[in-house]
Amino acid sequence: MITIICGTNRKGNKTMKFAQHLFELAKNKGEENVKLLALEDISADILHAEMYSEAGQVDSLRKIQDDYMIPANKYLFVIPEYNGSYPGILKLFLDACSIRAYKETFNGKKAALVGVGSGRAGNLRGMDHLTGVLNHVGTLVMPNKLPISSLEACIDEDGNIKADTSEAMEKQLEALLAF
Repeated sequence: MITIICGTNRKGNKTMKFAQHLFELAKNKGEENVKLLALEDISADILHAEMYSEAGQVDSLRKIQDDYMIPANKYLFVIPEYNGSYPGILKLFLDACSIRAYKETFNGKKAALVGVGSGRAGNLRGMDHLTGVLNHVGTLVMPNKLPISSLEACIDEDGNIKADTSEAMEKQLEALLAF
């Protein structure tokens, strides 16, 4: 199973457009076992003083981990640039998932990264930061990362991903499937 993770909890974010497009590309390739996890949909109750003990974890986090993280053998992270890195909610989510079923969630899994940003670098620094965290928890990250810069210019007037960006995203997805 592949889990595509939209790595921001900002409502109405542009990153979700790219994550949803990758989800549709995966479905069109016949990948029936693909899920899309939007961090904007996770409950804010995962953040509390007892979150770092298994007994203190909330049921909503357990369900997400059981449905999206543990069964996946591959992850595709779509992450926007926030302050020169990736969003804190993604780090919080990964930290919370590391408390219960650590090895089942991360160890030996494979991941691809797509960074999106309105600037010129397409969140290269954030992808490097996330690579370090994922490697630390035992997840193998594809060496080729896809930075999508000037993201507003990658969307046409109808709100669709432009063809050249879509082709690059499809190549990244194919590389993950072969990884």
